[in-house]
Amino acid sequence: MLSVYTADLHIHIGRDMYHKPVKITASNNLTLPAILKEATRNKGIDMIGIVDCQAPAVLQELKQLIYQGIATELEEGGVRFESVTLLLGSEIEVYDERCQGPVHVLCYFPGIHEMELFSDWLSKRMKNISLSSQRFYGTAIELQRKVKELQGVFIPAHIFTPFKSLYGKGVLQSLTEILSPDLIDGVELGLSSDTYMADQIKELHGFTYLTNSDAHSLRKIAREYQHLQMKHPSFKEFQYVLNNKNGRHVKENYGMNPKLGKYYRTVCSQCLSQLKRDDSICPNCHSRKYVKGVADRIAALKDTDKGNVARPGYTYQVPLEYLPGLGKKTYEKLLKEFGTEMYIIHQASYEELANVVQNSIAQSIIDMRHGKLHVHEGGGGKYGSIK
Repeated sequence: MLSVYTADLHIHIGRDMYHKPVKITASNNLTLPAILKEATRNKGIDMIGIVDCQAPAVLQELKQLIYQGIATELEEGGVRFESVTLLLGSEIEVYDERCQGPVHVLCYFPGIHEMELFSDWLSKRMKNISLSSQRFYGTAIELQRKVKELQGVFIPAHIFTPFKSLYGKGVLQSLTEILSPDLIDGVELGLSSDTYMADQIKELHGFTYLTNSDAHSLRKIAREYQHLQMKHPSFKEFQYVLNNKNGRHVKENYGMNPKLGKYYRTVCSQCLSQLKRDDSICPNCHSRKYVKGVADRIAALKDTDKGNVARPGYTYQVPLEYLPGLGKKTYEKLLKEFGTEMYIIHQASYEELANVVQNSIAQSIIDMRHGKLHVHEGGGGKYGSIK
């Protein structure tokens, strides 16, 4: 019997069990125990991917939770904590001689044993195995082959972001310039793109699309996610989903309107004024430096108007923290009343919401659910906003 489960598969660790940094730009409160509790008790999601599990201290803490009986390693891969399954992942930066620039990729493994083998292998090809998203000294295809040797999953991360991504920095036209397509299990779209934008590139039609939060704080968990149709949350079932095997598949992607992403539009890197696609000089400050927007990069790569007809739907959502007037106290009040953020965003009626918060906020949540909110576009590292 197949059911639908919610998954956010790109979450970082801010600090390890010794209070040392893992993802330097992430919140100090983003610890392994805090992530597990937030995911299951507040967010109401079923599967998470923690992408800094190659760090020895993170592995040590995970094993400690299992030894204490707080978590359990699953036969089909993954680690169970209360009602959430954790997939062990690693985000790595690749920049070999074939790359035009650095590229981030995500590697996931069935269990602790495979991740320990991978961590040991990486430590001989990386300067600091304890930090997140570090440079891998080897070729992209060498990394792909090692992941497959350890029965892992290989996914290019936030593929259009202007910095450190496959199309944003790594290649001129095609992913085949640096990667073997046969060793790719899926691709992650990133906050500034969606299914419809990505499907304008024909070589992506054969891959499963993932939409993840890339969370650097607890509040950012599940700002993007997907519904997966599978038997139960495990690594093996996740592999089936990526390959559309035995009825398993991505049922729906849920992500922010790409215009809310911080790299949607091309902007001047000096004053952040938005530029037209053919602008070579900023009309505001006359600088020639700019940050290429995802929308413009995809337009330059576009080679088809026909999308993958079998592709699941992409539903726009706005994280509650983006809604004007919805502060921390209101957020906590909603959680206390409804239990999880998933219920608030997708299920609570206007009448239910209006009994807890101001009518204007209740209406904003309903309007957000139906894509009726006006969005001011983001770019150059600055998120878009809701008006």
